[in-house]
Amino acid sequence: MNWFYHISRVVFGAWWLFSGLWHFFWPEIQPLGNEQPSIDFTLALMASGLFDWIKAVEVLVGISLLANRLMPLTILAVIPINAVIVYWNFVLDRGVVEWTFGALSIVLNAIIVWPWRAYFWEMFVFKGKPDYSLTLK
Repeated sequence: MNWFYHISRVVFGAWWLFSGLWHFFWPEIQPLGNEQPSIDFTLALMASGLFDWIKAVEVLVGISLLANRLMPLTILAVIPINAVIVYWNFVLDRGVVEWTFGALSIVLNAIIVWPWRAYFWEMFVFKGKPDYSLTLK
């Protein structure tokens, strides 16, 4: 499982880094999608300026994945963006290639999250106890 994690991490990290850098170096060839809903959604993100922020986070996440550093924080940054990407692939721009990338994104994300799962179990506490002190534990 160790080698499977590292291969997935490197592939996913390179994918995120390339996708993020593509926007900044070659914005004129940014893929918008093939169907009108995906084109409209992507253009709206670009017009709002949010797309630049998303792509900057993709670059940082790609670097972090490739370096295998700050992984719990990286996973928390990846999951919401990945959820939108999966939605875009399965709902807004449907097709065999899009479904393949959507499914691959889910699988790689799951493989990367699994070894770090212990860091997230505490978030599922139903009734927690807040700590209002100013000291770090």
